[in-house]
Amino acid sequence: MTLQQWADNGWLEPHVTSPEEIANLLAIVDRDLADAGGGISPDWRLGIAYNAALKLCTILLYAEGYRAARTLQHYRTIQALPLILGPEHRADADYLDACRKKRNIVEYDYVGGATEDEASELASYVLELREKVLAWLKENHPPLLNLK
Repeated sequence: MTLQQWADNGWLEPHVTSPEEIANLLAIVDRDLADAGGGISPDWRLGIAYNAALKLCTILLYAEGYRAARTLQHYRTIQALPLILGPEHRADADYLDACRKKRNIVEYDYVGGATEDEASELASYVLELREKVLAWLKENHPPLLNLK
């Protein structure tokens, strides 16, 4: 499927972004990555790192002129990753979806569901994804990286 087909299905809505909005989202990513390295529980570290990953996927959607509709918002934002960066990123979307599910469990159901290794792995992954997103923005939407 394409993003346009998703929009036709009502899964995405049009969205016009700006360099300021992208900069603010990147600032959230950087804050969350710094916080995820702190002396807090693995559950919270995983949740914070997940939030950073979600913001990076949001940046991709916004840059393409869309935002996820309210129903299944996190899921659709993550699943758009390979539609934007390419099908070779399907495994990335699957990984982030598994993190989404784990984050929901540790936030709403019980304590201790995330391990130190899982939280650290996700934080490391987000650092790599951040670089990919920035490179993609530079190549595909350079004006969004130019703040005045």
